[in-house]
Amino acid sequence: MPRNLDLTALRAFVAVADAGGVTRAAGLLNLTQSAVSMQLKRLEDSLGQGLFLRAARKLTLTAEGEQLMGFARRMLAINDEALSRLTSSTFEGEIRLGVPHDIVYPAIPGILKRLAAQYPRLRINLASSFTLLLKDAFAKGEMDVILTTEERPGTGGEELSRQDLVWIGAPEGTAWCRQPLRLGFKDTCIFRPTAQAALDAAGLPWEMAIDGESEQAVEAIVAADLAISARLRGRFPDGTAEIVERCGLPDLGGLSVCLYVAPTVKGEAAEALLSELRLAYGS
Repeated sequence: MPRNLDLTALRAFVAVADAGGVTRAAGLLNLTQSAVSMQLKRLEDSLGQGLFLRAARKLTLTAEGEQLMGFARRMLAINDEALSRLTSSTFEGEIRLGVPHDIVYPAIPGILKRLAAQYPRLRINLASSFTLLLKDAFAKGEMDVILTTEERPGTGGEELSRQDLVWIGAPEGTAWCRQPLRLGFKDTCIFRPTAQAALDAAGLPWEMAIDGESEQAVEAIVAADLAISARLRGRFPDGTAEIVERCGLPDLGGLSVCLYVAPTVKGEAAEALLSELRLAYGS
């Protein structure tokens, strides 16, 4: 069976080496001299090695002690970091994150999983909605961090990237060849007026294939090749694909993915979240 080094004894060992003696180390550790001496002896006995040379009332490390010192400092640092992350209120709290439904995948699940592992006492509450609703909630103080898809960032917004808006349909589908074109968008989808205006400018007739606010219904009707829709390139629902040979479909231009952060969002965990978002959605 593998044996375990005693972290308490290792802490005493490091303290004695740094302080230059048992007496001063005992004061730093708030222990008696005899307790520190016992911990050192227990550590030496467990290793079968002498760790200090005792000469002229001064303690110096043996070769074995010098070798152990590097391991001891790393082990104690990892131990202290783990305890800090799991018990310190520095990494507690809640962040209310809002992301438009059309850009939640594929990045957000991985980001949330990594942060949960790194900061288990941090709670991130995710809301998925439309850009206009997210910005309204952010203005009211109901969101701490939001991503948006919009023409340009508004006041206080940071543009992370500029991405193409493209037509999507069923893989190998033909809905994009039929006229009038049948469109699948939720009533409040920010992409809807852009797509409709582009079709009007191109003189292409269209009609809506769905009403209401069900994203699942939109995805289903597009995947069934009964309508087409529009999404940012590379962020398509399952069962859909970009319409590459567009058969006269007009260009849709692009939109900015923007980041808004409330001034109350501070701390290491919050910065980790913001770094992840900038990396995932940046240019």
